[in-house]
Amino acid sequence: MKLHIDIDCFFVSAHRINNPHFNNIPLAVGGRSNLSIFDTKKEVRELSCVDGAFTSSILSSNGNKTFEEYFVDKKYVDTNTNKVTYNKIRGIITTSSYEARAYGVKTAMSVAEALRYCPTLTVLPPNYPLYHKLSSDLKNLLQKHIPSIEQFSIDEFFGDITGWIKDEDVYSFATNLKQIIFDEIKIPVSIGVSQTKWISKLCTNAAKPYGVKVIYANEINDFIQDIKIEAFPGIGKGYQKRLKSYNIKTLGDIKNNKDVFLPWGKNGLQLYNRVCGIDNEPISLAKNKKSIGLGRTFDPIRNTEEIKRRITILCRHLSFLAYKGKHNPLTYSLQIRYEYGTKNKDYINTHRLFNEQLFKNEVIKLFNKIDTHPTHNIIQVNITLSNFQENTLTTLDLFTHDEDTKLGKVMDSLQKLRDKFGVDIIKSGGEM
Repeated sequence: MKLHIDIDCFFVSAHRINNPHFNNIPLAVGGRSNLSIFDTKKEVRELSCVDGAFTSSILSSNGNKTFEEYFVDKKYVDTNTNKVTYNKIRGIITTSSYEARAYGVKTAMSVAEALRYCPTLTVLPPNYPLYHKLSSDLKNLLQKHIPSIEQFSIDEFFGDITGWIKDEDVYSFATNLKQIIFDEIKIPVSIGVSQTKWISKLCTNAAKPYGVKVIYANEINDFIQDIKIEAFPGIGKGYQKRLKSYNIKTLGDIKNNKDVFLPWGKNGLQLYNRVCGIDNEPISLAKNKKSIGLGRTFDPIRNTEEIKRRITILCRHLSFLAYKGKHNPLTYSLQIRYEYGTKNKDYINTHRLFNEQLFKNEVIKLFNKIDTHPTHNIIQVNITLSNFQENTLTTLDLFTHDEDTKLGKVMDSLQKLRDKFGVDIIKSGGEM
């Protein structure tokens, strides 16, 4: 049997640990694109110790900021109309308590709209270092009680207890584990248990809040029969549209229409097997990163020098992450998004030993190449490093230039200083 452990309202639950006055009230955590990375002033940042998907690598803490300091722009200028708005509330809801959800507050809703739905709502700035520490603490605890676990995201874990716990004892095991987690870490979790990963994850939805749901193999067909396809992990909007064209609206419909999936190849059959609980996919004990990326969305900017400054800053942070992960990326990718939805992107492949200065120069060249709308404002920049040639940061190949060797030693010393004193300790002149 496999378990899926999901922290209930994680960010909200984290803030409630040492703040009992937040209990039993409409509470939410909001977020904004973290643009402090582009500030010239120094800010303390931390590296995450969480390896799961959907998690940030470099963390900034806003936990000591008030609502007004974090969410309210004292003076906001609309670049299209030049209209000035004072005290504009910015940001979106990332997590809300069940008390807030009763008023209609939802994830991805703007903070301003959420306050209209629930005027008594308390909205907190995020404290990412706290969330990542709790996630790491939970992982360490689970490793003491489960033979093998997989961190799926910052607040989700899979565990395999096959041969460890008898099937008839899994409910009591999961219930006891749920209590241990609350007693030791003070966060509520819900646990789903079934024969496979994806059915166990589906069970967790039925277990919330703060419950346990076990579905045995002979119960899967009845369990999935009336569940909407939207609820199943991995069935996104594209698949939903495709399935509904066949009048497939529930997981039971999927099970009864295997012939629809056979022409879809490997991915179609994999989805069918997952839904039916017959895939037998193992949990992933280790995940090697195939890429690392960093990006930001911001108010419209046309000043190309400011965009290049921001690109340089993102490159510095990514270089540090490559150093920490001992990656030697051979592919650099850049994507920019303009104000009205147009995107341009390109990449470069190199055989040179990775170093920060080379990386910055090549990405700036990419920007000059793909910025084909000189009159359009830019609102987003994303940079990605991929195609890792592992274990070669200190091993040179036939394509390595002598100057790369010298510059690599300088950059290695620089990164060690950042490792000790923080990623902002040394900046290039172009960032200022």
